[in-house]
Order: sequence, then structure tokens, then C-alpha cells
Amino acid sequence: MIQKKVCMVGLFGTGKTSLVQRFVHSRFSDRYLSTVGVKIDRKPVALGGGEITLVLWDLAGRDGREDITASYLRGAHGVLYVADGTRRETYEQLDELRTIVRDAAGEVPSVLALNKSDLESEWTLSSADEKALASKGVVLRTSARSGDGVESLFQQLAADMLRAGEVRP
Repeated sequence: MIQKKVCMVGLFGTGKTSLVQRFVHSRFSDRYLSTVGVKIDRKPVALGGGEITLVLWDLAGRDGREDITASYLRGAHGVLYVADGTRRETYEQLDELRTIVRDAAGEVPSVLALNKSDLESEWTLSSADEKALASKGVVLRTSARSGDGVESLFQQLAADMLRAGEVRP
């Protein structure tokens, strides 16, 4: 069985844990519990006629005062950046987060989840902002609450890792 490490990266409260819970356990909770350090889950994914297991490292959200622990990022085969469409600062800091990840893990496939699409009426993200983000890589809208886009998010990253030669099912 092939296992590949995927790090979930973003500011606090963007929904990283909720996305993992929706993907791995098909559940959502309104209760907010801040991740301390890292929480690791696994889920097998069918890909290209084979199967890989994504080892999901749900990293504690950055709060502006402290950086992501670089040792958690080392050895990552892929990264899922998570931003909250209702909180501008969560996508404004993506370039800084990408630099931190690149310094620790190198150039690895990544996808950006614009999370909380179920709250689109409250979004601070404009179409121009979304186009600017998309110019830097793959961007998918997700909702951990409804499940919209969640499976596609993880499938997209797995496919990108396959194309990059990171995964051979």
C-alpha cells in the first residue's frame, strides 16, 4: 500500500479540521475545537486503477503570531491550503504561507480550498480576488458543512501528485 503525506495548511478557523472530518468520516460538527500541534488521519483513495492512502496532517492554524512548525511540513508529498471566503486575511496571507511551505517541504503539488462556500452571501472574496488566486494554482470551492467540493478537493490533489510523479499506484 502506497502512503503519501498531505499537509493541511491555513490560518486558524478556516475549516481544515472540518474538511478532513468530512472527507475521512463523512461528518461535520458546528463545534469549533482549535487543533493543537498536528492531528493525523488516513484515507485510501482510488486513483488511476490503483489505490493510495493519503496520510492527512491537519496542522494547527497559524494565527499571525507564530509560524507553522517546519518539522511537520518536511516530507510532505502534497499540500492543501485552506482559506475562508468570509475572512479576507485567510487568503491574503497565502503567499506568505506558500513561502513557509516551500522553504520546509520544497516544491510539492498543492491545491487551494476556498472553504465555507455555503456562506457565500457573507464572502469577502471578490471574483477578481478569486481570479488572482487561480492564477497561482488550482483553486476549488468547498464546504465542509454541506460536503460540496470536498471529495473533488482531495481527488484533485491525489491526481496532481500522480502527474508530478509523487504517486505511482
